[in-house]
Amino acid sequence: MEPPFVAPPVHARIAEGLERIAMALRADDWVRARTAGVTPTQLAILRLLDGRHRGWTVKDLSLHLGVSQPTATDSILALERKALIEKRADPADGRAVRIVITSAGRAVVRAGHETAGAVDRATSALNDDDQEQLLVQLVSVIHQLQEQGTIPIQRMCVSCRYFRPYAHADAAQPHHCNFVDAAFGQQDLRIDCRDHETADPSARAATWGAFQKDHHPPGE
Repeated sequence: MEPPFVAPPVHARIAEGLERIAMALRADDWVRARTAGVTPTQLAILRLLDGRHRGWTVKDLSLHLGVSQPTATDSILALERKALIEKRADPADGRAVRIVITSAGRAVVRAGHETAGAVDRATSALNDDDQEQLLVQLVSVIHQLQEQGTIPIQRMCVSCRYFRPYAHADAAQPHHCNFVDAAFGQQDLRIDCRDHETADPSARAATWGAFQKDHHPPGE
């Protein structure tokens, strides 16, 4: 007699699903990068630099990309040869160098954004409520990863010092961003905001507690 079928734990199956999505995302990145005339790592660097006027150090870039500094340096040199980035002295430390995107680099980022990937098409096929729920759950997973130290602090609303969760009674726009002084809804939560400023650990914990408490009504 065959043993009864026992499904893997739910969290393991979620991880399997995310792995499949990651495969599709990597394929999308290759398509976008080829369209823009760069490699996926180079495009990822340009995306991080886009909109950050002070630029990033090589150490910061390698940390956020999850690659070694030599790997990041190789990509930075290639981007510099293509005039897509430039190096500038750090005003706060004359010995340090910051990497800054050029106007040509921004054009490459725009070209990459114009190419809709398979994952973009799949998620856009979901209805608005499902998209919003998926976004909130992804924010939760990323939060757990960064608090475990698996990934660096991401430029999300929930880790930003300007974010005030559920500051308004309006169910459609309950949150508030102090940077732009405006209310916004769950569907507007950012995963990667150019204006993000990381809150200190105690403030992040308090903000996340308020976000989670109000996001889950009593009894859930």
